[in-house]
Amino acid sequence: MVSLFINFFFLFFTGTKSESGQKDMELRKTSIYNTIDMAPQLDYYANTLPHQEIKIRPSLDVLRKTFEVRFPPEQLKQKQKRHFFLFFLSQMRCMLNIWGVILFLRLTWITSQAGIVLGLVIIALAVSVTTTTALSISAIATNGRVKSGGTYFMISRTLGPELGASIGLIFSLANALAVALHTVGFSEVSYGTIMVDSLNDVRIIGVVTVTILLFITFGGMDWEAKAQIFFFIVLMASFVDYLVGTLIPPTLLKKSQGFFGYDRDIFIENLTPSWRGPDGNFFRQFAIFFPACTGILSGANISGDLKDPSTAIPKGTLMAIFCTTLSYVVIVITSGASTVRDASGNMTDLMTGNSTSGCLGPACKLGWNFTTCVQSQACSQGLANYSQVLVMGLISGSYYLIVAGVFAATLSSALGFLVSAPKIFQCLCKDNVYPYISFFGKGYGKNNEPLRGYILTYLIAVAIILVAQLNIIAPIISNFFLCSYCLINLSCFHASIVNSPGWRPAFKYYNKWTALYGAMASFALMFAFTWWAALVTWFVISLLFIYITYLKKPNVNWGSSIQASSYNMALSFSVSLTDVKDHVKNFRPQCLVMTGPPKQRPALVDFVGCFTKQVSLMICGNIMVSFFFQDSTDQYVKWLNKRKVRSFYTQFTANTLRDGVRYLMQASGLGKLKPNTLVIGFKSNWMESSPTSIDDYIHTIYDTFDANYCLCILRMMDGLDINDHADFKANDISENSKSDQVKTVFKNAGGTKTIDVYWIADDGGLILLVPYLLTRRKCWRSCKIRVFILGDEENMMESRDAMMALLKRFRINVTDVVVMTDTERSPQPKNMNRFLETVAPYRLYDEQQEDVSVQELKKKEPWKISDKQFEAFRLKSERKVRLNEIIRRNSQNTTLVLVSLPVPHGDCPSALYIAWLDTLTCGLHCPAVLVRGNQENVLTFYCQ
Repeated sequence: MVSLFINFFFLFFTGTKSESGQKDMELRKTSIYNTIDMAPQLDYYANTLPHQEIKIRPSLDVLRKTFEVRFPPEQLKQKQKRHFFLFFLSQMRCMLNIWGVILFLRLTWITSQAGIVLGLVIIALAVSVTTTTALSISAIATNGRVKSGGTYFMISRTLGPELGASIGLIFSLANALAVALHTVGFSEVSYGTIMVDSLNDVRIIGVVTVTILLFITFGGMDWEAKAQIFFFIVLMASFVDYLVGTLIPPTLLKKSQGFFGYDRDIFIENLTPSWRGPDGNFFRQFAIFFPACTGILSGANISGDLKDPSTAIPKGTLMAIFCTTLSYVVIVITSGASTVRDASGNMTDLMTGNSTSGCLGPACKLGWNFTTCVQSQACSQGLANYSQVLVMGLISGSYYLIVAGVFAATLSSALGFLVSAPKIFQCLCKDNVYPYISFFGKGYGKNNEPLRGYILTYLIAVAIILVAQLNIIAPIISNFFLCSYCLINLSCFHASIVNSPGWRPAFKYYNKWTALYGAMASFALMFAFTWWAALVTWFVISLLFIYITYLKKPNVNWGSSIQASSYNMALSFSVSLTDVKDHVKNFRPQCLVMTGPPKQRPALVDFVGCFTKQVSLMICGNIMVSFFFQDSTDQYVKWLNKRKVRSFYTQFTANTLRDGVRYLMQASGLGKLKPNTLVIGFKSNWMESSPTSIDDYIHTIYDTFDANYCLCILRMMDGLDINDHADFKANDISENSKSDQVKTVFKNAGGTKTIDVYWIADDGGLILLVPYLLTRRKCWRSCKIRVFILGDEENMMESRDAMMALLKRFRINVTDVVVMTDTERSPQPKNMNRFLETVAPYRLYDEQQEDVSVQELKKKEPWKISDKQFEAFRLKSERKVRLNEIIRRNSQNTTLVLVSLPVPHGDCPSALYIAWLDTLTCGLHCPAVLVRGNQENVLTFYCQ
């Protein structure tokens, strides 16, 4: 304590140490490998800080392609900013804020109520919470560079903006309320004169006092720091005065007022509690005392003004807690061992004889009889009857030094909180988490002083000062500070258990379990003090959390422990899934969607997003045919997030589309989170494409079946193929096609929608599962599903009833089942001629060329269809044409059509197969999806 006093005395006369005007010369350090290959430097690791001038190291591409360059020495200027000297000012600020109004005005009264034993228990319990919080702060503060913003900065960068910004607002308010608390404490002191009445005098003195403090803060941190040092000197003198006073033999006047010096009987009498009045219970006394421990964050709150916060905050905070706790213990023991609870203050109560019959209390053995005032509860002196300064003034050697100590304790705490609250709020404003508050974040002067924040804090403090009731204000402030302590400890505990490599605090004297204790104890004490205030506090924080998480959604990345925890949980669950065997009840269509750049195919993205969102995996794949022109993935991920599509995005470089899709099907996914369904767009421009492109597209379908994948092919009304980079046409999107977020038919809400399912082949039920998942979305919820199946005219009703029974057992709500009989099929399809015209350019017509063999023609044009192949598949071609006629006749006003995809035969030419797909889906006025499962069940009606 003596050494600290000397250091502070030195600081008061020499001022704060400044680094302004200093310049450091630093050579550009390079590695021995290359002159442009930099050696490790601090500047390259400071890029993650907000509002920081970024210095970027050479990229790998630059190192590979650039010749060595000789650089001259570079002169660097450090930012000119005034900093405080080491941790002394941090410790002093914490001690001054802890030694506040409670020390002089309530501590001796709490001793009389709770007794020495429970008084020490109250101190120990409060210190246990503040000490664990200080250990947590020390760990967080030494886990990297701490900027201005103090507690808010630490919590927000550890737990993320959601909880950080929520508690930042509450903690700023708590500091503003603490200004009022200590100002009211200063104003409560009786000065022997009354202007209006006791209550209004507190209000008048309080408003005038806080106004003077506001002007001190306008003078800058130098004036404020020197004022705090002066207050500290006065406080130290008042403590010395108090301790000396306990050793001076008391006068008769002091004895009549209850002070007798150290006495064994008085000490024993005051060991046990004596609860009195509405505040006479343990938790109420604890709530009143706890603000005396809340100054531990004062050093952290001015972290931006400290030279080395990572060193100053741990040392200063812990030393401050030790010194102030020692002072509290000393005052409780000395006052409880020397002063009786009740005294009259009348000299006539001095006993002249040796008889003590009928006398009550330890004062009887010392020659004083206060029995009359004790029995009538009219005592005006003693520990239990002094809630103001007079007890410590009575015990001390000089009453006026104690009064000066009250001035110093209350005004220094009020001044400290008046500085802390705007500093925290300024950091919150600069992060732009809440709207309409950035006005208060503007800084002025070389130290970036938040003058507007000072005025806001002043107005809040004045409003609370008008309450003028210390015992009402103290529990509310305790609640706010306990909430802050709870989240600080939770931050440290959470950061410790997630095992993030980035959690490397230099302060090693902490433990995650002590942090958990601090969090739980703070939470429990909130409800023990004032349960309704605790509910209100957490309700407000919950509202702020919901607002930031779901409405504001700040675009920041602070590397919080929440992110690390999310990674740990995802990794743990993904690994645990590897031991889980697949079951048909848990089948989900996990889709690999070949979107290319997603923003160019919004319909394909929206279609898959509708039935996979919050259900299954979706990966948007983009095949890049050129390695040197890869697009940034960030822009597409942002586009997907803005569209509210829950999907991953990956791009892959390959020589051909087919190779890229095949590689993606093998490499995409992780463990059980692996795609099982490929979704592609229909190649609607296939007739203008090269034969190689068509063959590539069809063989992609072959590879899908070879990989045992399910397959979906989406064709819009004027659909685009998966290689086309043009935009969708107007009938596929909304009129606002110039917008980055176009609205497709799959996003349209309202109206009656119908989905027609043509279940031609049993592939396991995927063609039924997809429309069912679609109807779970809000915009498709009222949709009607119709199922079309093949059947004989003779058994039409039996086929329909059997299908209805099956769908009912599948628990899929279907509006109707339609049986397509042979009588609906004409002998010759009406649109067969169109089909023949479509495939004509791809036929060899080898039978019409007598001089050339089929092999020679095939060698020149291998992609064309020979007459023999065409005739072999003619019946199948006619069936596709007939089915298309049925679809067009029954589904003219349908929103979406799903058709079973025909499985291609190994000998079927690519041109003929894509002509079949074109024929099946042509002429419709709605999107059509060709669906094929992998012949394994995806639906079941069994419970196991």
